[in-house]
Amino acid sequence: MSPHSGKYAWTVKVGEKGQFVIPKEAREIFNIQPGDTLIVLADINRGIAIPPKNLLTNVAKIVFSDAKAAEEEE
Repeated sequence: MSPHSGKYAWTVKVGEKGQFVIPKEAREIFNIQPGDTLIVLADINRGIAIPPKNLLTNVAKIVFSDAKAAEEEE
């Protein structure tokens, strides 16, 4: 599907083991490499999301920087 303002959509087929292949174009756009670890977020009402891999790093930085600041205040 062609991009529209940074929006993309792909279809994937789920195999018998529950696995699916992330389309090549998506892997290239989000720099997903073999061996990368991705986080899968799910909401029973809104569905499943696989955010960009740097999101986990950014969240960890925020969480741990807040934890470090809290430790320094004690």
